[in-house]
Amino acid sequence: MSADTTLGFWGIPLAVLGGAIRVSTPFLFVSLGECITERSGRVNLGLEGTLVMGAMSGYGFSYLTGSPWLGVLGAGVIGSFLGAMHGFICGKPRVNDIALGIAMMLLGVGLAFFLGKPLIQPTAPRLGAIPFGFFAHTAQLRSALNVNVLFVLGVLLAPALHYGLQNTRWGLVVRTVGESAEAARALGYDVNRVRLLATAAGGFLAGVGGSFLSLYYPGSWNEGLSSGQGLMAVALVIFARWSPKRCLFASLLFGGAGAIGPALQSVGITTGYYLWNAAPYVLTLAILVASSSATRASVDMPAELGVAR
Repeated sequence: MSADTTLGFWGIPLAVLGGAIRVSTPFLFVSLGECITERSGRVNLGLEGTLVMGAMSGYGFSYLTGSPWLGVLGAGVIGSFLGAMHGFICGKPRVNDIALGIAMMLLGVGLAFFLGKPLIQPTAPRLGAIPFGFFAHTAQLRSALNVNVLFVLGVLLAPALHYGLQNTRWGLVVRTVGESAEAARALGYDVNRVRLLATAAGGFLAGVGGSFLSLYYPGSWNEGLSSGQGLMAVALVIFARWSPKRCLFASLLFGGAGAIGPALQSVGITTGYYLWNAAPYVLTLAILVASSSATRASVDMPAELGVAR
């Protein structure tokens, strides 16, 4: 008798738990990166392209070097480069963040598909997992509790970023630039430089999130790897009210929504499978509608995000 049959419907929450941990990891890194960027007063819609480019470059570096962790680092560097490019161009007069973000998204996706064609067939070394479920007697529970190191790093990074933004000098500078560019200039800070560095840091984290897709889950490189996680991360940051700690819980929520379809399938429920797979997108729409109140949006939103540029 299989583990799925033995557990019955208890397999559903276990599968959702394991899926939430796996699926939430890219959301977590991209949302933390976008949180840093938006706290500086800039929006980067190009993170979808950065995520896909990170997945391709991470897989490529892992294949060429034989080390998945060098792949993660390489993906972060490529993501940082794309973020810095976005930040540099946005610093020019009369450049719109949103329009440039869409262009950068198309550029990143197009480059990844073009440069990554030779990587579709080869097999690269993958990231391993920490077996937190070693004590379990069922394979399903052990699988659900296999946690990748990147997820653990993301969980530790979220409160660290929250503390950094609230209690350190660089966090104060980023928040000042995001709240009032004029006040930051009066204090002697270079607004464009701060935003460029914040966008580059956000791009680094998005690239790392992309490497998770190709080096752990699903664990391969192909042109359909990303399903809009980079764009949904922007909505996730709004839902988290620009707080890194809340980004962690919001990412787990999104990850759990994305795991509902496979969890139901694991216990033999296939009716409406594709409809359940749309749960993250429905959740994104619901969040955007729920957070559309101008009164609530103005409470935590960095003031510079509301300034038309």
